[in-house]
Amino acid sequence: MTQPDETPAPEILPLGADGLLVRFSTRLDDAANRAVLGFADYLDEAMPEGVVEMSTTLSSAYLRFDPDRTDRTRLAARLKALLGQTDWLSLPEEAPKRRWHIPVVFGGEDGPQLADTAALLGMREERAVADLLAHPVRVLAIGFAPGQPYLGMLPERWDIPRLQEINPQVPAGALVVAVRQLIVFANASPTGWRQVGRSAFKPYRAGAAEPFPLLPGDVLQFAQVSAEEFDRIERGNADGFGGARLEITE
Repeated sequence: MTQPDETPAPEILPLGADGLLVRFSTRLDDAANRAVLGFADYLDEAMPEGVVEMSTTLSSAYLRFDPDRTDRTRLAARLKALLGQTDWLSLPEEAPKRRWHIPVVFGGEDGPQLADTAALLGMREERAVADLLAHPVRVLAIGFAPGQPYLGMLPERWDIPRLQEINPQVPAGALVVAVRQLIVFANASPTGWRQVGRSAFKPYRAGAAEPFPLLPGDVLQFAQVSAEEFDRIERGNADGFGGARLEITE
């Protein structure tokens, strides 16, 4: 799927009465997302005066400010100066600091649209699953539901369209795919993406000390398990990690 030429970036745009959006791209790609996360990490250490909230999206960073401490013009000028210090869109790809290994069952009732997805790729189901497992994905952003990750980017052959009709509901833990991205659903939800598998991993764990286990920039490596093994994992999933293992490399 081709994408239109984008506006030169990064741009600083007004958003609401007390916010600014730093947009690194009008389309999603790895370079833009690395820029977003790199800039956000930098601001964590050098937050401009008056900023009270920051969040990241697939290709933008949002900053909300306190009007009693700064104004839009001053904050925009400060952000422009910070943006000019680095070529954010040329940041190198770095080794992940956190890597998750997450069991997934593919196909059958837990992945009802795997066959359809494989057909779009011109692959057999087994080959499509192997291709997914061969490409670890990064948490690009958290959104839509509490803790829910958007994951990518998959190879260009995975640039498959969303469904023309909405899936009425996929279960919590559903692994869905579209437009070179994957999502692990935090809750049962309707979606226009194709469900190819399911994990027992809970991106949102209410009541836990850290309710959102995933962070932007984390890498997820999926591992295939049988339906029987998945049932065993799900029955023993008291901690909500669903058999997942976190490897910290820093």
